[in-house]
Amino acid sequence: MTLLTEPLDFPLSDSNIATVPAERRGSGRDDVRLMVAHRDARSIDHETFSRIDRHLAPGDVLVVNTSATVPAAVEAHTEDGSLVKVHFATPIAAGLWTVEVRTPVEGGGTAPGPDLSAQTLRLAAGLRLQLLTRSPRTPRLWVAAVTTRRDLLSYFTAHGEPIRYTAGPSWPLADYQTVFATAPGSAEMPSAARPFTPELVTRLVSLGIAVVPILLHASVSSFEEGESPGEERYHVSTATAAVINAMRASGGRIIAIGTTVVRALESVVDDTGTIHPGSGITDVIVSPQSGVHSADGLVTGWHEPRSSHLGLLEAFIPKSQLEEVYEEARVNGYLWHEFGDELLILP
Repeated sequence: MTLLTEPLDFPLSDSNIATVPAERRGSGRDDVRLMVAHRDARSIDHETFSRIDRHLAPGDVLVVNTSATVPAAVEAHTEDGSLVKVHFATPIAAGLWTVEVRTPVEGGGTAPGPDLSAQTLRLAAGLRLQLLTRSPRTPRLWVAAVTTRRDLLSYFTAHGEPIRYTAGPSWPLADYQTVFATAPGSAEMPSAARPFTPELVTRLVSLGIAVVPILLHASVSSFEEGESPGEERYHVSTATAAVINAMRASGGRIIAIGTTVVRALESVVDDTGTIHPGSGITDVIVSPQSGVHSADGLVTGWHEPRSSHLGLLEAFIPKSQLEEVYEEARVNGYLWHEFGDELLILP
């Protein structure tokens, strides 16, 4: 399956990449920049994330993802002895996973590849991973079989590390968790919620802004040009659906905290905009053609050029306006990646 539109493209320099968590380079997790893009007024405000409440109102609902990040990157050796890094993306059946096999590079990052044939990889502690076939949805990924009675989450804790792509310092798993993380399962952090702190959440709730949870276990994010997001596991509870429907009916805005939240909500919304409880595996692709029926606004990080996530953003804001927003971010030194700055898109 391919993306429905040509993704946004733009130059991105190394100076725009955040490699250090905000709390280690500033005063706290919420000490990052926030750009606020108003779609209808076609205007932009520059803010700090700690003051996001200035752009929200009583009755608004923030929908957050409670998935916790697991250390899903594990070293392995191919049959010819080459060292590779396996990124465990998504469990798809008993003993079966989609995985990405990447090449380690100096400084701790990874590069795409290598070009492998079906074979068995050797992992730490005697684990074997059998690469069966390329994923029909995303050929860069493999469908792989893990033959073990071990609990893989415990195995990841013992032998894995957080997935990262660019070279630079390594950080503990806690730096890849959001304040809402309670259910381990994401290959990569649902990073849009990273700047929230307990103190900021408390202030928002005291102002009459609701915070409700969904669950979506994020897969790997290194989707290449033309690729669509892979399947992901999600759950939307009866209580969350009820709160969203009630608050929306009373005039509140639904603000999705991250693209993972949008995907989960769009998996359970009907043609009238009503949210229903549900769970399972979603293959929903949100695009300008599909539109967004479940949310009015979005908090998100900054995405790579030609990333599939940019198509989702175009469901909230026209492409021409999104180009202006991204150019504004680039020339003003906003920071990309999971430790970077944020964008709030409002009607």
